[in-house]
Amino acid sequence: MAMPTEFRIRVEDALKKDEVRTHFRKAMDTLMTNRRNQFPDEAELQRLRTQAQSIRANALSKLPELLEQLESNLVRNGVQVHWAETTDEANRIVLNILQQHNARSIIKGKSMVSEEMGLNHFLEQQGIEALESDLGEFIIQLDGETPSHIIMPAIHKNKEEIARLFNARFPHIPYTDDVDELTRNARAILRDKFYSAPVGLSGVNFAVAETGTLCLVENEGNGRMATTVPPVHIAVTGIEKVVEKLADIPPLFSILPRSATGQPVTTYFNMISGPRKPGEKDGPTEVHLVLLDNGRSTIYSDPELLATLRCIRCGACINHCPVYVRIGGHAYGTVYPGPIGTILEPQKEGLRVHGELVQASSLCGACGEVCPVRIPIPDIINRLRHDGVRQDGGSRTRDAGTRRKRLEAVTWRGWSWAASHPSLYHLGSRAATRLRKLMPQRLGAWTRVRTAPALAAQTLHERLKALGVDHE
Repeated sequence: MAMPTEFRIRVEDALKKDEVRTHFRKAMDTLMTNRRNQFPDEAELQRLRTQAQSIRANALSKLPELLEQLESNLVRNGVQVHWAETTDEANRIVLNILQQHNARSIIKGKSMVSEEMGLNHFLEQQGIEALESDLGEFIIQLDGETPSHIIMPAIHKNKEEIARLFNARFPHIPYTDDVDELTRNARAILRDKFYSAPVGLSGVNFAVAETGTLCLVENEGNGRMATTVPPVHIAVTGIEKVVEKLADIPPLFSILPRSATGQPVTTYFNMISGPRKPGEKDGPTEVHLVLLDNGRSTIYSDPELLATLRCIRCGACINHCPVYVRIGGHAYGTVYPGPIGTILEPQKEGLRVHGELVQASSLCGACGEVCPVRIPIPDIINRLRHDGVRQDGGSRTRDAGTRRKRLEAVTWRGWSWAASHPSLYHLGSRAATRLRKLMPQRLGAWTRVRTAPALAAQTLHERLKALGVDHE
């Protein structure tokens, strides 16, 4: 019997946590209801989805040129642009900037790309403190965890758990499990950090090539603090986040928060076009942008997989996924969980590492139905499943073919041959029904969570013949 994989072990462990699963179910139900309430007019929703899809597809069709235009305009605006092919290169770029300023700490706004880089761990190894200022990220950092959701990192925790965590880490603050009070306490803790940090870091939701503008969407104000209070601001983003024109932003901004949290609009929308200019009273004196590839160019080169890069990181596919709601984000063992992680992580890290994720899908299609930019996630899952076992060398997907099992391939080849020879197929069917009591009860992965199916006493052809039905 094959040993369970790390992914399967994490899944089985997650399924044992009834309280966490109940919490996920409640949270996802709320998010789905909120989203539905924001789009009462189905026709308007579909028009907006089509427009958002078109904007993102247009940007990707011109990606090399738009990235050059973005760099040119950012440099003209006074922003220093850095290119990183790998996460190691990106981490080194950030470290070099910090060392140039003798910085021993950094305050961070929310950034999934920095999670992708493993930046916090890297900087800690260099003796540099990296403090998360997004409330959810701050909570999980205190508990030594990773995010379980791309927009709500601590969604797996309830207020009592957070209250106990705060009390353990900040015993001088009176215990409370009141959400507003907990938020005020976190704000007080972080406020001094914003003023004392020499460098702030943020992600980027959209980068406008036409104007050289970095757009950040947020609700708490920590992103604005991290990008304006410290004298140095570093933004990190994937190369796919570029859009062509400033006019492309309103439609994307309209559909993003409504798809993500069910809000008509977020509390803050930040637009950064350069460092502080003479006479201005706030803002950093130095701004850097790190553009990360990390496998995105390979995805870009495949016409079918290219749609993956349209993602605007709203999390709607995650919120509607029946698999995610059962196992939670940590079971995936990846930076990006849920449906978007199921297609993105195997492409970035390879099918050898994360190819099993593409099997963690019911293919119900909910993710594709709610995606605001119409990424055909189920189709891409099927494509990656094919890439995992194909031998024709026709895929650029990393580690294509490495999940092919010889016994499985031989079995299907044998079945295909038998099915194409009617006499042999009928003989085999009759033999199977006659010997059905000898059928094994363990049939690999199928019977790990199911009872082995019982074969009928007669084949379909035999039953039709007994009924006098012409079935030839």
